[in-house]
Amino acid sequence: MLELNGIKKSFGPVQVLHGVDLNVRAGEVHALLGENGAGKSTLMKIVSGILQPSEGTIRVDGQERTFADYDAAIEAGIGIVFQEFSLIPYLNAVDNMFLAREKRTRLGLLDRRAMRERARMILGRLGVSIPLDVPVARLSVAEQQFVEIAKALSLEARILVLDEPTATLTPGEVEHLFTVMRELRRQGVAIVFISHHLEEIFEICDRITVLRDGSFVASCAVAETDTDRLVEMMVGRRIENSFPPKPAHIPAEIVLECEEVQLRKNGPVSSFQLRKGEILGFAGLVGSGRTETALAMLGAFPAARCRVRVDGQEMRFREPAEGLAHGIGLLPESRKEQGLITSFSILQNISLNNYGKYRRNHWFIDLKAERAATVDAMRNVRVKAQGPDARIDTLSGGNQQKVVIARWLNHQTKVLIFDEPTRGIDVGAKAEIYALMRQYTAQGHSIIMISSELPEVIGMSDRVCVFKGGGIVATVEGEHINSEDIMTHATTGRTRNVA
Repeated sequence: MLELNGIKKSFGPVQVLHGVDLNVRAGEVHALLGENGAGKSTLMKIVSGILQPSEGTIRVDGQERTFADYDAAIEAGIGIVFQEFSLIPYLNAVDNMFLAREKRTRLGLLDRRAMRERARMILGRLGVSIPLDVPVARLSVAEQQFVEIAKALSLEARILVLDEPTATLTPGEVEHLFTVMRELRRQGVAIVFISHHLEEIFEICDRITVLRDGSFVASCAVAETDTDRLVEMMVGRRIENSFPPKPAHIPAEIVLECEEVQLRKNGPVSSFQLRKGEILGFAGLVGSGRTETALAMLGAFPAARCRVRVDGQEMRFREPAEGLAHGIGLLPESRKEQGLITSFSILQNISLNNYGKYRRNHWFIDLKAERAATVDAMRNVRVKAQGPDARIDTLSGGNQQKVVIARWLNHQTKVLIFDEPTRGIDVGAKAEIYALMRQYTAQGHSIIMISSELPEVIGMSDRVCVFKGGGIVATVEGEHINSEDIMTHATTGRTRNVA
């Protein structure tokens, strides 16, 4: 149904795609894999008419096509659901689905009844029930995801591109999405599925195409490969173990203690301690209170109660800047919205919160010192970029995350809170992020790691606080850091400490 041959793309003197081939059949789910920066998004932007290829051909149903813009691709039956939603938050699902192509009556008035019925039919085709009269901002992330898919199908899309659709979904929501994808496959829709979660590839996909550094590596059936082989094709080497070895012994010195935190009045009261040189994992289902507890500690969430001690001294942070003044940094879950200014350069982003180091005579910035420190920080965390002046929005997700880490390392923090440290990052970059985290703790610093990925929690944490219902229900360590124990606590709320 969709065939790409020899697709090349250059931006000025830089060639980012080097003759890529892709063949997607009707009624199949085709995985497109590769590290961040491998060229997947660029290729899909070409498929959807947002970018034009420098060389190569695109065929739909055997007919060669040229897409001057996104509308031309839509006319050819191609729909794309980007990782970053394109919905208008204050409009409802129906208005979003028909935005800029509303159905009208013979008198030219909006035919809301026709649009509503069409929306109901498409959502029914997906097997989902979504409130049609509320702003999409009030819908869950999964419901917004289904609105995006319904929007693409309302365009009569026969080829559907899903870019990281599961990145922010719970396991139950992911399974529902897969049910929808299986139904679309049964109806003959061709689906291009982009994901960094390899277990999802083996569950839902039929065939796989792998890209590396803008080049085609291989295509194969899912049944003909395994995880190790896919990783090797993606990164060009075998990754025996993504997780660095854990230290044999964690010193007992307490650097941070949350004596009591209560997120809401009459809610559970929790407490935890963070030791020097350890990674303390925060685990639990979505909505269990993991992130809110960390933000409450820094004064960024209005908790009913929160008492914190830093190096034995009682503190009451009113905002994260006060926590930062005491050496506590936060890497937020959404790096693009909260952690970076994507239109700024790497240098400007790393220098944020750090300009005091470069101030000269209270008025001027020592630009030479700033640039030297930025280059050192980039080298330390192995940011891949043309230089410190490269814009953040030109970097891959893994390199963007490294820039956030570099900023806080440059600030010389002693405690870092990582919220979903590897979300949307490929397996190779994950291994590098994990190594950086262990290097940081090996220097005597400490990390609180909030993660929805259970293998990450198990592989990286020295101790784990398990959350349910807004509070900590268990703290486990040693051999009890395993999926069975953690999920038992997270789902039943059974309270105990296991050492």
